[in-house]
Amino acid sequence: MVFSQLIEKLIQETTTSSLPYFGAELCLSVTIVLMLLVRLFNADRWLPAYLVAVLGAFAALWCTYSQSAQLNSGSVSDSQTFFGGMLIQDLFSVYFRVFLSLFVLLTIALTALTGIPDIEDGPDFYSLLLGSTIGMMLMASANNLLILFLGIEMTSVPSYAMVGFLKGRKTSSEAALKYVVYGAGAAGVMLYGISLLAGVLGTTDMSLLAVRLSEAAGGQTAGLADPEIRAVTLGVLLVMVGLAFKLSLVPFHFWCPDAFEGASAEVAGFLSVASKAGAFALLVRFCSALSGAAGTEDLLMAFGVSLGVIACITATFGNLAAYNQNNLKRLLAYSTIAHAGYMLMAVSAMMVMQNSGHAQLYQVDIQKSVEGLLYYLAVYLFMNLGAFAVIALARNYTFSEEIDSVKGLISQSPVLCISMMVCMFSLVGIPPFGGFFAKLMIFAAALKAGEIHWFMYVVVAIGGLNTVLSLFYYIRVLKTMFLDERPAQSRAVPIRLFSWEGSFVAVLALLVLLLGTLPRLMSGLSATANAAAHAVVSQL
Repeated sequence: MVFSQLIEKLIQETTTSSLPYFGAELCLSVTIVLMLLVRLFNADRWLPAYLVAVLGAFAALWCTYSQSAQLNSGSVSDSQTFFGGMLIQDLFSVYFRVFLSLFVLLTIALTALTGIPDIEDGPDFYSLLLGSTIGMMLMASANNLLILFLGIEMTSVPSYAMVGFLKGRKTSSEAALKYVVYGAGAAGVMLYGISLLAGVLGTTDMSLLAVRLSEAAGGQTAGLADPEIRAVTLGVLLVMVGLAFKLSLVPFHFWCPDAFEGASAEVAGFLSVASKAGAFALLVRFCSALSGAAGTEDLLMAFGVSLGVIACITATFGNLAAYNQNNLKRLLAYSTIAHAGYMLMAVSAMMVMQNSGHAQLYQVDIQKSVEGLLYYLAVYLFMNLGAFAVIALARNYTFSEEIDSVKGLISQSPVLCISMMVCMFSLVGIPPFGGFFAKLMIFAAALKAGEIHWFMYVVVAIGGLNTVLSLFYYIRVLKTMFLDERPAQSRAVPIRLFSWEGSFVAVLALLVLLLGTLPRLMSGLSATANAAAHAVVSQL
């Protein structure tokens, strides 16, 4: 076949077989180009950048919803690889595309309400925001180790710039520099791990990792005494460094509190939710790709239990470190670390059950563990964004993000205080808020995994203890807002329910409440999460 024919075949396969599955990413990419044109022609004077960003995010959401409808109707294959097998299209990837498109739409709306960024910097900021979102979508669709690395880097690089976007602030520049240094180190370690896996197993295709790992084991029970298995184990651990960095798991969490404190509350809210969602999607894909390799069940079981150990340490550290924080963003940064620990428990339970030697008997429970993670992320979107939105809106009036700046705020802005109360009670996991049922689903999965390995019972116990511990520092914030007296010299925060700002946080709080009290909404989200979980579990 001559070169021209190869090019023609490549173009035809790309346009007919790949681009239809890449619609959401294309919408965001086109929006970034339009944003740069807005900047080039100084059109941001009469065409606000946030309006262009909203239209692009809405187009991505609509495109993803159309893909979801096609998959649910059965008009297209349940699972389809594209771009030469580098990416995969299934309900799991579509779930995260919808999740990320909706979240970036809400984040843009929040930035429009708070005025960060300003008109001059708007095109640059939204280009970074949408570029990072594209990287997260690639992470959710990754079917190749090279895309794993590319997705994480596409997510991370714009995030570094967004953390340091508040020009002229030393804390912001310092936080961005720390984030870059940690990120560069984690990326280098992860890339070395990928090279080890590719070199030993002879492929970067994630769908072939389990098969090649079985071949390396030689059909026998393999351990670390085998040099090939030892090299693969080292490669997996090094890849996990990059994923743990994005998830801010202990001991790779150091960047998170400083980055959140230095960044604006809007950027911190975006990183706390979207970055976690993309990284957990990739972690589930990576762990699923390794599971089921004959001869390595004991080793992978130990890996799953190790994830449980890290989950317990992460949740405990995050909750204990949050106690003495006086900055609201820093407090929520440690809260984010703790919640990453809770969500990691679901992945640990999945790995333990999948590599028990009786995976078929636990197929439904494996699916339930992933469903619990997806449900948790959906609730986490609204409750964490709601908390950061309250901080951002109050900051515009008080010019402070310290806990003392919201003393007695209930007397001036009840809508902000009640919305914060709903979000924080949900973050704790108190019924009847959505966070309670999300956390219950994850604990139930870990409890089921305890039938296979006793340590998973310890994971559930530590998770329950941490839930109680977290109540105290959340209550401290609410006590300051509701019970303390507003200082006479404090700046007023005149946000009412029927203002744009008040309505925004009220809607987020209402969704958190409905996800714990409205059966139809809860069952609908649960069914959607279950279908997405089945899509990734069925490939194991």
